Amino acid sequence: MVVNIQYQKMSTSESLSQLLLKKLERLSHKYQWLIKANVLFKEENDKRGAGKVCEIELSAPGPRLFAKADTDNFEKAMAETINELKRQLEKRQEVFARH
Repeated sequence: MVVNIQYQKMSTSESLSQLLLKKLERLSHKYQWLIKANVLFKEENDKRGAGKVCEIELSAPGPRLFAKADTDNFEKAMAETINELKRQLEKRQEVFARH
């Protein structure tokens, strides 16, 4: 799976990239039909204290899968986004199994 990582309104983080790649690698081993992942980390001004956003779009057979999380740190946002994508991937896997 090809992974594109972008950082918007923040500096590049090698440790964050490595953690993300490790999580996405696990997904690609379980769901071998994944083609590409576009990841965006961005920092927004938020009065609640959140504002750390992680967006991931996965290309796979069928419609693209998308998840987004906005929390107070990037690791939590990434974990929430990955968990949402896992739910979507499980549903897509069920559809493949029925056909």
